[in-house]
Amino acid sequence: MGSNRWPFTHNPKGWYRVAFSHELAAADVMPLKRFEKDLVLFRTESGDPRLLDAFCPHLGAHLGHGGTVDGDNLKCPFHAWTFDGTGQCTGIPYADRIPPKARIHAWEVVEQNGMIFAWINEEGGEPEWTVPEIPELASDEWTDPVHRWWRIRSHSIDMAENSVDAAHFKYLHGTSNVPDSVAEVNGPVLRVVSNTGMETPRGGVDGQIESNSWGFGLGTVRFTGLVETFLISTTTPVDAESVEIHFQFMVRKVGGADVTKGVGKAFIDEISRQLEQDIPIWENKVWVRPPVLAEGDGPIGVYRRWVKQFFPAGTFDGLQSGPLRAN
Repeated sequence: MGSNRWPFTHNPKGWYRVAFSHELAAADVMPLKRFEKDLVLFRTESGDPRLLDAFCPHLGAHLGHGGTVDGDNLKCPFHAWTFDGTGQCTGIPYADRIPPKARIHAWEVVEQNGMIFAWINEEGGEPEWTVPEIPELASDEWTDPVHRWWRIRSHSIDMAENSVDAAHFKYLHGTSNVPDSVAEVNGPVLRVVSNTGMETPRGGVDGQIESNSWGFGLGTVRFTGLVETFLISTTTPVDAESVEIHFQFMVRKVGGADVTKGVGKAFIDEISRQLEQDIPIWENKVWVRPPVLAEGDGPIGVYRRWVKQFFPAGTFDGLQSGPLRAN
């Protein structure tokens, strides 16, 4: 599917966070709206997360509203049909035979880093990469995560392009320079390193931003210079016009709790402020292909070649070709 703003699917291939682990206790059931679909997430009594399309194939009840967990199965609230994590109907209390078509689409899920991710590929196929472990989350060297989130009327492809759009850091966000950015591609991973500067009450501070993106659904950003800050970013398509973005900020502990809390909070507030400056741009821009680029824009061409792998074949026919590395 596509829209007038984006002539391609709003659901690129990849792993996307659908919930945090702490939101789903054993035997919990959660209705969700993700990927332009109604879904139901549940955790079995043995502790495994499972994700199914929401509607019972019998008479259409939403399994996320009144459905209950029975062992490793989800029980429909309407007629008590049960379904396992593969979507197969496992029982009908008033019938001896289960109809062959009594099944629901099941989603591939993985639980990692305190989050539950679902795999989507509109062309079908098994997951093509794994969700990486993020060691900072379990390290005593970092503060507990500070959470910020937004619902934005945009597309993942526009939002992720920010990491390579060097010029906007100065002219939209007010950094002291246009960063010198380098981008590298390794399969589904895009790594971008930018040297940037910030103005503080004590003068300018040079810093570096290193971002790593595993497709559009998961990214990490390491900020050094003022205070070392680590950001975990997850972006999930909701419907045909909007995405949910969630930030987890952690600050490396240094100089005592007051220093970490004070300087770290100020930096977290600044990064959040910059994102909110982006929102009116994202919510009102269109996708230009091919873009008219100027010297100093940053490695946007590298980014736009990287994104092709996450969309159905032929989506971006006509894009410029070239090596997947640029300064």
